[in-house]
Parts: sequence; C-alpha cells; structure tokens
Amino acid sequence: MILRLLSDEKPTHLAVAFDKSKTTFRHADYAAYKGTRQETPDELVQQFPLARRTLEALAIPMIEVDQYEADDVIGTLARRAAEAGFDVRVVSGDKDLLQLVDDRIHVLLTRKGITEMEHFDVQAVARRYPGLKPLQVIDLKGLMGDPSDNIPGVPGVGEKTALKLLSSFETVEGVYEHLDEVAGQKLREKLELHREDAFLSKRLATIACDVPIDVDLDALRYEGPDPARAIAWFRELDFRSLVDKISEEMSHDSTAVAGKNDAVPSAGDWADFQYDVIEDASTWQRTVSSLAEPVGVMLDLADPDYHRAEIRGMAVATPKQAFYVRFGERLELSDVRPWLVSDRTKVVFDLKSMAFALDAHGIGLTPECAWHDVKLAAYLLHPQDGDVELADVFARERGQELPRFAEDEREKWLAYTASQLPPLFEALAYTIRMQDMERLYQEVELPLAFVLAKMEITGFYVNREKLVAFGKELGERLDRITQEIYSLAGTSFNLNSPKQLGEILFDKLGLPAMKKTKTGYSTSADVLEKLAPMHEIVQKILDYRLLAKLQSTYVEGLLKVIRKETGRVHTRFHQTLTATGRLSSSEPNLQNIPIRLEEGRRLRQVFEPTYKDWVIFAADYSQIELRILAHLSGDEALIDAFRRDMDIHTRTAADVFEVSPEEVTSLMRRQAKAVNFGIVYGISDFGLAQNLNIPQKDAKRFIEGYFEKFPGVKRYMDEIVKQARERGFVTTLMNRRRYLPDIHSRNYQLRSFGERTAMNTPIQGSAADLIKLAMVRIDRAMREAQMDARMLLQVHDELIFECPKDELAALEVLVRDNMENAMTLSVPLKVDTAYGPTWYDAK
Repeated sequence: MILRLLSDEKPTHLAVAFDKSKTTFRHADYAAYKGTRQETPDELVQQFPLARRTLEALAIPMIEVDQYEADDVIGTLARRAAEAGFDVRVVSGDKDLLQLVDDRIHVLLTRKGITEMEHFDVQAVARRYPGLKPLQVIDLKGLMGDPSDNIPGVPGVGEKTALKLLSSFETVEGVYEHLDEVAGQKLREKLELHREDAFLSKRLATIACDVPIDVDLDALRYEGPDPARAIAWFRELDFRSLVDKISEEMSHDSTAVAGKNDAVPSAGDWADFQYDVIEDASTWQRTVSSLAEPVGVMLDLADPDYHRAEIRGMAVATPKQAFYVRFGERLELSDVRPWLVSDRTKVVFDLKSMAFALDAHGIGLTPECAWHDVKLAAYLLHPQDGDVELADVFARERGQELPRFAEDEREKWLAYTASQLPPLFEALAYTIRMQDMERLYQEVELPLAFVLAKMEITGFYVNREKLVAFGKELGERLDRITQEIYSLAGTSFNLNSPKQLGEILFDKLGLPAMKKTKTGYSTSADVLEKLAPMHEIVQKILDYRLLAKLQSTYVEGLLKVIRKETGRVHTRFHQTLTATGRLSSSEPNLQNIPIRLEEGRRLRQVFEPTYKDWVIFAADYSQIELRILAHLSGDEALIDAFRRDMDIHTRTAADVFEVSPEEVTSLMRRQAKAVNFGIVYGISDFGLAQNLNIPQKDAKRFIEGYFEKFPGVKRYMDEIVKQARERGFVTTLMNRRRYLPDIHSRNYQLRSFGERTAMNTPIQGSAADLIKLAMVRIDRAMREAQMDARMLLQVHDELIFECPKDELAALEVLVRDNMENAMTLSVPLKVDTAYGPTWYDAK
C-alpha cells in the first residue's frame, strides 16, 4: 500500500504515526476507554518491527508521542500542514479521522483490506453521513458511541437517530440546549439520563490537534527511499518483485557517473577547493607523470546510463592535487589510454560501470591494470547495505556529506570527489585486511568487475524473428488455454481477477478454500498448486499465469531491450546487491526465466551465438550447495556419497527410509530431494510439510531421520547458529561476512529468520564465492589462450559461453578444469557441460 501511495500521490512530505503506549490522556477521562478490545494477536505484534524496518528502508519518518494516539499525531500534523498551505492526504482505516476533512485536508479511507481506498472530501463526508459536516463526526460519535473504542454514547441512539438530531441541532451541545424540542418522550429521557455520557463520548472521539510534536514540517520532506537499504531489506524478506522493481529503477542511475545532484552541502573544504583543468596532451603527460599514487579517478559521462554514455572528460586527483581532464581536439580519450591501462595504482567508485564505459570507447581494461574500487570494498564490509552510492559510503566512513554542486561546478565536484577516493579506499582496505577478506577482494570481487563489464559489453544475441514468432505462438496458446478454462468453468470471467477466479474455483466448482484474505479467497500460486490434483482447471490456470508472464515480461520485455546496433541484449550484472554475495541481473533479468513449463524452456531457443559457425556452451556445477554442506559439516556419510559419485537424493532416500538404493521409488527420491535442499535453507517441519503437501508429523519424521543418518549436518547447523549468536555474523569459505542482527531478536519470527540465515549463508555465500572465482580463472585462462570464445552469462551455478565450433573441445577442457579446481574441498566438485546451436540446446 505504501509503495502504491508513493507512486499515486507523489508526496513532497510524509510521515507515519504509531501509537506509543496503551494508555493515553483519554484514559484519565474514562478508564474503560477501548477496554473491550481483545489483545492484539501475536502474529500481528510480531509484524510491527518488520513494518517499522520497512518504513526505515523506505526512508519514511515515523512519529509517536507518549499519552497520545496515532490519530492525534496525524491530526496535529495535518492541521499544521494545512495552515502552512499544503494539500494534505490522511490515509487510514479509521472513520474517526473524517472529522479532520476540510478544503485542504482529505482522507483516504482503506476498504477491502488495503487494496482499495475511498477518497473523502467535504462532499464525500456529506454523502456518507447525509447532511453532516466533517467536524460533526465527533458529535455523531458523542450521540451514538463507538463500540470498537468502548465509547458509550447514548444507549438506544443509533446512526439514523443521531444524524436526525444533528440535522436539527448541529452539535451535542445544541441537542441539549434544545432538549425540550426533541421529538419523542422516550428519546428525550434517554438523552437526559445519559447527558454526561454524550459529552464524555464527544470528548473521547475528538482528535487532539495540539500534540506537542517537536518536528518541523521540513523534517518530513520526502525525497524517496534509499534504494540500497530498500533492496537489502526486501531481499531479506524475500520480496522478489519489489527487489526487481527497485533494481530496475536503480539501473537507470550510475554511481560511476557524476550525474546525480543529490548530495547536501558539506561543512568541509569544498568552498576553498582548488583544481586545474587539462585541455592538451602535453600538459596531460607532464601532469600524470608527477602524480603520486594512488590516484582517484571519476569519469564524466554525458548520460547517467553508462551503457550508452559518451565520455566528455574525467577527473584525476590525489588529496593534494586535483585536475579535470577536458576532452576535445587537443586532448582525446586515446591520449590517456596508456595511463588508464598501466600498472599505476588508481582508485574509482563502481569499477564495473567505468570499465564498461571505457571499453565502449575502445579502451579495454583487465585485472592487471591496477585499479581499486571503493564501492566493492564498502560492499564487502557492509553487504546488508546493498548497492550503495558514493555519498552513502562517504557519510559512513568520513562522517560528512558530499557537497551539492551546481551545473557550472560539475568539473570541480568531479575533481573534489576524485581527491577523496584514495584516502577513502585506504581506510576501507585496512578494515578488509583486519577482517581477513583481502583475498576475497583481490582474487574474486576486484577482477570479477572487469569480467562482468566485458560480459555486459558482449551481450547475448537474440533472434528477433524467432522471438516474435514465439510471442505469436504464446498468444495463440494463451487464447486456447483461456477457452479451455472457460469451458471447464462453464462461463467466461476475468482470469486476471483474483476475486472472480476465487468465485469460480470455490463457489461454483466447490473446491476447498485453502486460505482467505481480507478481499476474499486466496488464489496465490501455492494455494493453486495444492488444488491442482483436485480439478484439471487449476493446472490450466497455473499454466495460463506462467504463459502470460512469459509473454509480458520476457517476450515483450526482451523486444524492448534488444540493441538495434548489435542485435543483442546487454543485461546488467549487479555485483554489490545481495547480502549473500550472489550476482543478480536486470534489463533484462535472464537469471529468472521460468523453465517449469516447456514453453519457458523454449524461450531459450531465441538466444543464439553471434556467428553461424559458433555454438552455445554451458557448464553447470552439480549439486554445489550440497557438496559445500558436506565440506562444511564434515559429515562422513555425506562426504562418502559424493566421493563415490552417488545420486545424493537416492542415497538420502535409502538412508532415511531404510531401504536399498534399488528400492527407492520416485516419490521417495522426490521427498529426499526436498529434504536435502530444505536442510540447506534451514527448513522447518512446517515448511517441508507445505512443500511436499504432507502432514507436519511426517515432515518432522523425515527431518529427524535425515539428521539421524547425517549427524554431522545436525552438529554443523547447531554450531553455526551458536556461532552467529556469539559473533553476530557468519562467514563463507572465503571469509565473506554477513551480519545477522535478527539472531538476537525477542521476536520469534525475526529470530527464526536470523537462525535460518545463519544456516544458509555460509553455504549459499560459499557457492557464490566459488562461481565468481571460477569466472575470474576462466577469463584469465581464455585471455592467455587467446581464444575467441566469450563468456556471456552467469545463471546461479551455471556459466554460458559462445565459441567457434573449432574451439569447443578446448573450451570444455578449460572451463571444466577451472571450475572443478577453483577450490579444494573434502568432496570433488563436479561440472556438467552441454552445447548446441541455441541456449535451449545447451542442456
């Protein structure tokens, strides 16, 4: 709801109010106020910290005041803002707030849960309560009371009677001043008998608009969420769609580009900062030869999109000397190339983006070119922060903010920023050494930035004609499956409407409703998957959804991002986004192409090698997370299974069900597979029961049986959680850290999440370290062998290449060797390879 409001309303100022305590000033007036309310359910209480952390991630101010309710805080802020000339929107599910409505203050009242809102201005209030002015809402409550808040009102006076009284006498005071004019003796007697209750109820219903809030409206100015914090938090919550959405928005910005004028003034040395401009080649040569190392570098790009931007200049600086290099007729980018590719030590922010921009202009950088990256260093130290910007790192490490710059100060700002990079990196590098992550930085993340830039430059060729034809085929398939669904349902309806779909499935077809939401029946994917065996329409609906996603997200999405100049899609790899160290990608996200249906797998047929006599080659780590689990846990049975190259799921099934491997059924193997991978993610018996659609007691028995047969895994899981509690973080095989503040939470859900993360991160993070290290090794080996083959894509534990057919055999040997020997574990690493004319065929 919050994100929708931000999108729809685009507020300039924003705040969320919370109740701070159970007792307020109203309890002093009436001790029984809200006394009939039930205790807040534990499930809801446990969500409050998550809600607050979500608001923090979105950079939304939160306000709460002792002895006052959230409504009072809202009322006070709304009145202040209106008096200051703002148009105000109050969002709530509480009709009491309608009393605030006036020409400037409107109320958006949630209904049907939180998916719909009703807009109340003065006229809307009068329609809801015929003839009533907004301020008379408190008089209405004074007369009729409010059971939800235990406001007594006048017993026997309902809304209809109260509205009639107020239409004649306007207020509670007016009613009692003219009590003898009220029609009906019984009504007059009720009013007289409960006079005090009426006035008390009006006081209780009146929102206080004079709460002592020590917050200026300027402090509530909203400039949008911090994308890095939001992504980190939503990723922890596994809100993948939100992560993708914010990632897509972020991808339009480049931290290697000084194009974002979003920093605030610094109290430091900005005003007195001096720099020189270099405009000719001879001055450049003279200057650069005298610069002490390391040298800070900031590219000046003409467009925030580093995939398309022209380089119009660059800043080079140390803390003592600063220069802006202005490219033109007397000094071209090619003149500075020798220095850029030299072994002179240079420091940048966002090396991957800069390497891409330079490569696009004919200057290919390699790991041997002696570059360092402040962004990568900061990411290793604070992975929970996600994809930070330079201003964030500067504020954290230096305790001050980067200066704001006007457009005519752009060159000065670039030079100033470049001068700050060397000392900033030195401070980060020292901490990296102290935390024993120097090898991770030097051998994995830093060289990987060059590899990823090269992969982005190369792109992946897409056969547009095939894609268009596939889209047409999908459209026809969607039409057919839609008609099949209508036939099975006996009527047509909006397949994209959860409400209408729920009515068809549960009301008309009589399927059991697994779950309900405030808006009706749940038709989520997990619900439909449980219903699929009960009626053939359900599987068709699941297929429809997947096909529709393929059509809209991938077919239509890919057509939008194919570069006309290259015929390829150039996905963007995010190296500093995830807390585990895994890579992600966007524009397009080729890692998440759904392949459950054959249609999803067939989408890969449109991805081809660039040249006709080339092939697509794929290399995939086999069961890498389970192999890492075997290594970390030291479990003898698990290690033995991998050393003997056994089918690990069959072996697990045989052990847990106490049968021979030959007696293992497909069902047993499927259940064992779910247990194997579930263990990696710290799955509970409840979670396993949901995954396998079996009773929870059976799931518990499976897990207990697993730990009985693989006791080393159980010991490891217990020990890693204990270690996380003691240290506050866990590490991967290459000492990548992930901090786990939730592991100490009193909140059960947060604490459980922290424990599951402690179990999974060393495994998933080590798998990320491994494939990154393999990518670096493979890239170096391919360059040394002067191969034409190119690495195109990383999809989780798989690498995709294109190569000439006559290089295929050599490439397979090279890739397999470097992947299987990237690390030495207690179990062998195994790589499966395949090739074909398309990505689809390389399986």
